[in-house]
Amino acid sequence: MMVAGGYPGEYAKGHVIDGLAQSDKSLIFHAGTTHSGDKVVTNGGRVLAVTGKGESLGVSRKNAYEAISGISWTDVYFRKDIGVDLLDIEDAK
Repeated sequence: MMVAGGYPGEYAKGHVIDGLAQSDKSLIFHAGTTHSGDKVVTNGGRVLAVTGKGESLGVSRKNAYEAISGISWTDVYFRKDIGVDLLDIEDAK
């Protein structure tokens, strides 16, 4: 989940989101976005959910963060530890 800086407290809206190119390695779900002219802009605290696709959890996680690395707006925030705990479970199988 990519969120607006300050979320869940106060945060600004209307920041232009760059880097929303489509990829076959990930899916981008819009949550707190809207259009301003021909631009996609932030319009909520939880802005985008990015899901990676791949043959394993590790590859899927890598692909999600690769997609995230290309997306930006002013005061964007996302956690960098999502899925780490599940990698140990996958490795134990």
